[in-house]
Amino acid sequence: MAQKKRKKDLNFWERIYVVEIIKGMILTLKNMLRPKFTMEYPEVKFEPPASYRGRPVLVLEDNGVERCVACGLCSRVCPALAIEVQASETELEKERYPEKFEINMLRCIFCGFCEEVCPEEAIVMSKEYELVFTNRDDAIFGKDKLLIPVDQLRDRIEFLRKFK
Repeated sequence: MAQKKRKKDLNFWERIYVVEIIKGMILTLKNMLRPKFTMEYPEVKFEPPASYRGRPVLVLEDNGVERCVACGLCSRVCPALAIEVQASETELEKERYPEKFEINMLRCIFCGFCEEVCPEEAIVMSKEYELVFTNRDDAIFGKDKLLIPVDQLRDRIEFLRKFK
C-alpha cells in the first residue's frame, strides 16, 4: 500500500504546488484542443444502449396478456413511493393480475429497483427518455400508457437476463 507523503517529506516545488498547477493547465489545454462532439437534438435523436434506464413500462405478452401478477414487490421497494398496485383475481393460470397499476412519473427517480425485484420480468426500464407533462394529472401513468409489447423490449430483457 502506498504511503501518504507528509508535509515535511515534500520538496520545495511540491510545497508551493507549482508543478500541480502546471499539470492541471496542461490537462485543460489538451481538452480544449480535442474535437467537439455535439448531438443536434431534436433533429438527431439519441439511441440509448440496452443498459439505459428510461421510463418504467409493463411488459405485454404476444397473446395480449400482461406478465404482472400484482405481487406488489415493485411498490414496496420503490424509494420514491411512485408505484401503486391493486390486485384482482382472474380465471387464467396465473390467478392474479393488477386491476390498477399506476406510476407517478413526477416521483419516479429511475433507479430501476422495481425492475430488479420483479420475479416475472413484468416491469422493465424502457429506452424512452422524452417525458413532457402539461399538468400533474398527465404525469400519472396508468396501464394504458404503461403496457408495451414484449417485441419492443427484447434487447432490454436480454440485457437483464445476461446480468442477473
